[in-house]
Amino acid sequence: QVQLAESGGGLVQAGGSVRLSCRASGRTRSRYVMAWFRQAPGKEREFIAGITWSASRIYYSDSVKGRFTISRDNAANTVYLQMNSLKPEDTAVYYCAANYGEHILISYDYWGKGTQVTVSS
Repeated sequence: QVQLAESGGGLVQAGGSVRLSCRASGRTRSRYVMAWFRQAPGKEREFIAGITWSASRIYYSDSVKGRFTISRDNAANTVYLQMNSLKPEDTAVYYCAANYGEHILISYDYWGKGTQVTVSS
């Protein structure tokens, strides 16, 4: 199993930037995809970015494409989400997720507890 722990959330002004980190522990020697989701108040959780082990495939949702960048450091078992040009509608709890294998757009088995990002206008 994989355990995930997010960090880096907080309060930021519109137009600002934040970088989230998610460190994986446990059974991390097998290849696994990692992804970021978010859930805003009163809304369903949505996929926003995913990356394969080798970073050969990366997907973004239309809502964040061009503003957010996902990356990973396998030596550190960490995935990052660089969030730029933030908008108030980006306010949400951001979750890290992982799955063994190479498929990004599937349901995920392992989840972090989430980190709050609040964007003030």
